[in-house]
Amino acid sequence: MQPSEAMLVFNMAMAEYDSEVPVTRKVIAAVPAGQEGYAPDPRSMNALKLAWHIVASEIWFLNSIADGEFVPEEGAGVPAEVKSAADVVAWYDTYRDGALARLKAMSGAELAEPIDFFGLLNLPGAAYLSFNLRHVVHHRGQLSAYLRPMGGKVPSIYGGSADEPMS
Repeated sequence: MQPSEAMLVFNMAMAEYDSEVPVTRKVIAAVPAGQEGYAPDPRSMNALKLAWHIVASEIWFLNSIADGEFVPEEGAGVPAEVKSAADVVAWYDTYRDGALARLKAMSGAELAEPIDFFGLLNLPGAAYLSFNLRHVVHHRGQLSAYLRPMGGKVPSIYGGSADEPMS
């Protein structure tokens, strides 16, 4: 990938990313207080772990692209101080802008450099933005399916929901 192509891919992915952040925040914030331990199946992550996975892996992805390498996270579980969906959203709001600033400071040449993803992929840095976005959307969809069984309301995502019609 040429630097100019990497910048095009980056700018397109960032436009999509910017429109997904408010939706991600809304879905996580919709987890009802007291229901953080809900999981639809014993093999499923509970709501708090899933919400944490969504934001922590997103920030890890963004920082890894900026670092030019993917290194496994140590101690990647939910931090002890994160006890609610509101805590997850607050953490996300605190760390997202710094990670994005690092990416936005990258040149086209830097974004065009291939980065190994644990021997599974070797894509230009810019291409991992859409990979990250698909990962977030996948898990956000899982979390949104937890909401009604937990007694929560499903926010609008790509259109209205029964709980939040389009205005």
